[in-house]
Order: sequence, then C-alpha cells, then structure tokens
Amino acid sequence: MLRIDARTGTIPGMRMTPRRLAFGMNLWLPNLASGIRIRRFADDWTSATVELHVNPLTRNYVKTAFGGSMSAMTDPYFFMLVMHQLGRDYVVWDTRGVIEFLTPGRGVLTAHFAVSREKAQELRERARGGAKVREWFETEITDAAGIVVARVRREVYIREKRRVTASA
Repeated sequence: MLRIDARTGTIPGMRMTPRRLAFGMNLWLPNLASGIRIRRFADDWTSATVELHVNPLTRNYVKTAFGGSMSAMTDPYFFMLVMHQLGRDYVVWDTRGVIEFLTPGRGVLTAHFAVSREKAQELRERARGGAKVREWFETEITDAAGIVVARVRREVYIREKRRVTASA
C-alpha cells in the first residue's frame, strides 16, 4: 500500500523533483480534463512551460479557448516556482489573478513562467521575520504562431513560517 506523508503531501523517502511534479500534474484529473499539459519545470525551479490544447472540452460557444481554461493553465505556476525555491520555511500562496484577453485563442496555447534566483532571494529577504509579502508576476499566453492571446498577472503571497520566526 502506498503511504503519503500527510504533512508534506509526498511519498516518504521520495524527493519531489521538477520532472515528477510535471508528470503528476499532467495526470491530475482537472488538468487532464482541461487540456492542460505541463511541458517542463526547470531543474532549478526557475521556470515552467505549460500548454493548453483547445478542444471541444476547453473551448467556448464560438469555438475559441474558454477563459476559465486559460485561467486554470496559469493558476499555480508562479507560486510553485517561488515555493520550491524558498523551501519549507515559507508559506506561499497564489492569491489572485487578472487576465486581459487580447485575441481569440485556438489550437495549442502556451504560457512560460519565470522566477529568477535573484527574485526568489529578494522575496526571501523581504519575508524574513514573518513579514507578509505580496508580489505580482506577469506572463503572456501565446498561440502556435507566437501571437499574444492574453496577458496574465498573478499575485503571490509569501511569509516566513511562524515556527521559523519564533526560533530566530
């Protein structure tokens, strides 16, 4: 029987790697049913590439990408990149998102997410001591021709965990 650590959400003795996370997220039913495919997480957790395959389940009445599908394809990735770079001593949440739809999306849509090591270090320093940090990140969703279909902004909340702050 497979046991999962309730505290960490991982299999004991098995480290979460970018490749494992991408594989698992591709099998996760909400992504699978929504046509969302994680193409890759960088080995150092600084970037991710996600695709949305527009099909009968992910398109709207006029046969273009459903806005909710585009929102879902951009939802967790900035927070995940920050979370994995900062480590277990920080609380990291995706708190809100804004999408500006520019042109109808058809076919395969792609979004690239990037959080540099320098940005992660800056966030770590700003959150030190339990300070609440809210940071906006931006990306674009493009079609196969490279045309920008939508601009997306996601806000991420970061705070050093209380147990770490209390022991400092």
